[in-house]
Amino acid sequence: MVGMLLLMLFMGGCTFFKKAPEKPPQEVSENRVIRMAEAGEEPILKVFIHEKEETKEMKFEEYLQGVVAAEMKTDWPLEALAAQAILARTFTLEAIKSKGGAPMHGTDACTAVEHFQAYDKEAVNDRVREAVEMTRGQVVTHGDDYIKAWFSAYAGEKTALAKEGLAFREEEPPYIVSVKNPGAKYAPPEDKEWTASFSKDEIKAALAELDQEAGPVEKVTIAQKGPTGRAVTIKIDDVEVDGADFRVALGSTELKSILLEEISQSGDEVTFRGKGYGHGVGMCQWGAYGLAVEGRKPEQIVEYYFKDVELKKLWD
Repeated sequence: MVGMLLLMLFMGGCTFFKKAPEKPPQEVSENRVIRMAEAGEEPILKVFIHEKEETKEMKFEEYLQGVVAAEMKTDWPLEALAAQAILARTFTLEAIKSKGGAPMHGTDACTAVEHFQAYDKEAVNDRVREAVEMTRGQVVTHGDDYIKAWFSAYAGEKTALAKEGLAFREEEPPYIVSVKNPGAKYAPPEDKEWTASFSKDEIKAALAELDQEAGPVEKVTIAQKGPTGRAVTIKIDDVEVDGADFRVALGSTELKSILLEEISQSGDEVTFRGKGYGHGVGMCQWGAYGLAVEGRKPEQIVEYYFKDVELKKLWD
């Protein structure tokens, strides 16, 4: 759907990356890229191409084209693609500054969505190139820091706070707000309402991935809902887990969201009925589509979903 594998916890490429064996990080990786960016020079990135298991150097904006092409449908309105470009550029710099980029490969970025963010060079077209070029060097900041530029496919009628949608364990970022989502008007039927069924063995495997010992899986319930109706915690027999973590362990493209309305059981099968696709934090891509259709500029789309932020142009 919107973006190739974008919600393997994107979930905005963000909190849900799967762990990989780490190589020693490049000693000057973070300083080099951040120093160049903040000096007004387009950085050169070392990108691990996971399909070929090789490292390639490329200009930042060239790399960004492949990210935007992977994360959003390339025939969408230019303004929506441009908003995605601003967030992807911000995400890349924030990840390099806070985590050293892709330390598992000793590089600044990686084309594996599980480790960094999605990338598809073959999907790049003139529309994507124009969207990236029209926002060249533009990022989103709050104070002196790059924001955590979260996004998801369809957030439902309201976007979520990070603690609700992502089980974010740090202090809630001040720029993350819950807003009415215009994407509700434009999202496809399969994201507005869906069901997903799993066997008891699949439930047990997900619990094991969360280091929880599974019982017989006789009862699965929503233990606590957040302010926008998301299942903040889910209870399996006597075990209670964060809904966001459980979703990723179970399969974030199968269990589309934790905006759940009902969990039912029949024999060996557990069925979830819900709405939305993704964690619902930050920018909703279908909402960005709707705002673009309605005439909003890329910067206005970003500012709709993130509070009290500043858009800066770092390089020409």
